Amino acid sequence: METFTKDQVIRTVSSMCEIIIENEVAFCELDSVAGDGDFGMSLAKGFKVVQAQWEEHSRDDIGAFLKDSGMIITEHCGGASGPIWGSAFRAMGKYAQGKDTLSLGELGEMVQAAIDAVQKRGGAKLGDKTLLDALIPAVESIKQSAAAGESFAQALAKSEAAAIDGGERTKLIAATKGRASYVGERSISFPDAGAAAIGIIFSSLRKRTAA
Repeated sequence: METFTKDQVIRTVSSMCEIIIENEVAFCELDSVAGDGDFGMSLAKGFKVVQAQWEEHSRDDIGAFLKDSGMIITEHCGGASGPIWGSAFRAMGKYAQGKDTLSLGELGEMVQAAIDAVQKRGGAKLGDKTLLDALIPAVESIKQSAAAGESFAQALAKSEAAAIDGGERTKLIAATKGRASYVGERSISFPDAGAAAIGIIFSSLRKRTAA
């Protein structure tokens, strides 16, 4: 059975750091329409520390590595990004505690644990114009691929498309959560920065995996 190994998880997080840092300005521009315009900076700030402390992360198992990353993200990402993204990583770490490999189904359940943590932290749900509008469809796609017995490559391509589509659909929604809720109806026709970022991250990760 095809699996996602501990080393692959570590490389994926390393790529995430690079993608987020490379897109710092672009993510800020996405956030400037309905938010404070600092989303990219806030997110990149934490992931730069993840990079800087890279050798200090535990490699005992997938869970330990993700937990250590999550603790740094929680502490060093600015604004709402720290609690939200940090909770997501810590939840994935808890799910993957003691695991050195993940099946496709387990990968979906691990990211589902991240979604559950984000929802518990902020109270958002699908349709609230948040990053969940991209992340939930992406994870549902992974679960469907796992049930169908598809390969990781097939699953990642489909989840990328679901994430991008989910981010695009936020253009049709008026914001009700976070800073963007202050502009309400005026946020329509603009994507949520977090949801758009999830699409960009999924797309960039898939391209790097395929390279």
